[in-house]
Amino acid sequence: MKESIIHLESIVKNYKVGTQVVRALRSVSLDIYKGEYVAIMGASGSGKSTLMNVIGCLDTPTSGRYVLNGKDVSRMSDDQLAEIRNSEIGFIFQVFNLLPRSTALENVMLPLVYSGIKKAQRKAMAETTLNDVGLSDRMTHRPNELSGGQRQRVAIARALVNKPSLLLADEPTGNLDSKISEEIMKLFAEIHRKGNTLVMVTHEHDIAMHAHRIIHIKDGEIDSDEINPNPVY
Repeated sequence: MKESIIHLESIVKNYKVGTQVVRALRSVSLDIYKGEYVAIMGASGSGKSTLMNVIGCLDTPTSGRYVLNGKDVSRMSDDQLAEIRNSEIGFIFQVFNLLPRSTALENVMLPLVYSGIKKAQRKAMAETTLNDVGLSDRMTHRPNELSGGQRQRVAIARALVNKPSLLLADEPTGNLDSKISEEIMKLFAEIHRKGNTLVMVTHEHDIAMHAHRIIHIKDGEIDSDEINPNPVY
């Protein structure tokens, strides 16, 4: 029997905008299993970003239940959610979110500081992870000395260094040209082959086709959920 890493049960998320209530998610139920590579697609305003924020423990649902890797996170406090984000989830963002004055190595070491790991071990783990993403010769470079693709690789290494249960990528190629995008998607394929669970939010069909399962969100609900028979790579 497959083991769920993400279990969403009747998730509702409402926002108040002035006097109006916006129903961003409408009773979404979903299981994503360990080792899956999933793309979540949807137009602007479909609810896909809200769903990503709930999955990433950046926001809590109005109602419903969310179990992440065996832990019920739907009613956790902000401090508990912060701990879960640091230990269970590796985030990869469109805008990289790197510290501009820090080297690639220092950026990748950062999540380990909050885990209480000693400096020598942090450095060794970050070096290994940067080597894994093909940046062994760029460890001492700052973000402004790196190309867009290299900056995204640093961000991916930072997401991987804590060995999280889940990698969550939000429009990971949105700021990259098509050639660099393909390189990043090849790297994602390698990361998935190593057994990582990868959930990617994208509005680009050709990027979604790299995933093994594609979920479409429309009007706050799951519109379709299909296995991709021919994933790229």
